[in-house]
Amino acid sequence: MTTLAVGFLLIGVLILLVLLGMQIAYALFGVAFVGIWLIRNNIDLAFRMLELTAYSGIADYLFATIPLFVLMGLLVSISNVGRDTFEVAEELLRRMICGLGVATVAANTVFAAVTGVSIASAAVFTRVAVPEMTRHGYLPSFAAGTVAGSSVLGMLIPPSLLLIIYGVLAEVSIGGMFIAGIVPGLMLAGGFVAMLVGITVLFPGFVLRDPDSARQRRLDKDFKPMPLGRMVAKLVPIILLVMLVLGGLYTGFFTPTEAGGVGAFGALLVALSRRSLDRHRLWQVMKQTGVISVSILLLLVAASFYSRMLAIAGLPNAIGGLVAQSGFGPLGFLFFYSAIILLMGMILDSTSILLIMVPIAAPIAQGMGIDLSHFGIVTVIAVEIGLLTPPFGISVFTVHNTLNDPSVSVEQIFAATLPFIAVMLLVLVIVTLVPATATVFL
Repeated sequence: MTTLAVGFLLIGVLILLVLLGMQIAYALFGVAFVGIWLIRNNIDLAFRMLELTAYSGIADYLFATIPLFVLMGLLVSISNVGRDTFEVAEELLRRMICGLGVATVAANTVFAAVTGVSIASAAVFTRVAVPEMTRHGYLPSFAAGTVAGSSVLGMLIPPSLLLIIYGVLAEVSIGGMFIAGIVPGLMLAGGFVAMLVGITVLFPGFVLRDPDSARQRRLDKDFKPMPLGRMVAKLVPIILLVMLVLGGLYTGFFTPTEAGGVGAFGALLVALSRRSLDRHRLWQVMKQTGVISVSILLLLVAASFYSRMLAIAGLPNAIGGLVAQSGFGPLGFLFFYSAIILLMGMILDSTSILLIMVPIAAPIAQGMGIDLSHFGIVTVIAVEIGLLTPPFGISVFTVHNTLNDPSVSVEQIFAATLPFIAVMLLVLVIVTLVPATATVFL
């Protein structure tokens, strides 16, 4: 059996192991180790490469971005910043058609700019937005679907953990990836808003229990507005954090690692000022930060080991040659690659897809002249869609479990996210066809 055949066989084994329930990190380590052993017929080499990868895989100062941004996101989550952002958005958009749905998207967009984790957004806004939307006459399933659909913005709008992981795997600038995600992230948020307004006008029964009473409530002139001072007080913390982190990053004043450190310190000050952080909660936040960060770093070490096995097998070059011979141009390759990612999104989680596919596909894309920042945004959007597609749909399950409402089934939430998936597919096509959407600021 040739080394290429062994390489392809091992990729199949890797996917099978993950589908059978093995942790992705262990699957990557095991497959890579066995692959190097079989290809080189040298178990000592496999052990030496594992030893080298365990150190060099995460020795760079850049990897400190991961625990710092995770810590910032967790501190922001416990400070009720998400709730305050939603309340202000609700106040400002109260008279708009599907105002609370749009407010959820707007709050998620702002919240994503300081957390970078979709699951955190889904959990926070399920508690905040769904009860409020239901109280105002929205169907509970639609409210839950809106939270699940808009939560994916956390994976694209910087600082995003998926963009950090892609930047590490593809060896491109993480700061550059953050900048590349701005326009597509805003396109996605704008598309969600347009879709929500359009679907409420055209199919009000899909959104509201009683469209007429909802319209009267929306136009109620006796409503007491929130005082301006209170509104400003609720928005100041998150605006300052966004300006501090993203402003410093985009102006070049901070490196991504420094931005994470400054952001984490700023989030700590917000949590302390709001008295939402006692000793018990601080310990829980630190413990969660450690668990999440170590999990991600272990995955990155495993992915680096897996990438070395692929290189030894000559797989990226071989697949690149096959793609070139098949007549696929760069555009054809991007659409073919996106289709594979979408299919994988139905059975695997986002991180697993990145760890399996990016080491194979990024060298091919680079060889075809595709900008790796553009390629990364296409990858992340396609991966994001997997957060909403059955049977995996982790954002949908997060919302369902957090909501814990027997009257709202998982199937109903999946159905309510279909319009969001349609918007994401449209944005994916536009970003694929127009690379400048991702590279305009680079």
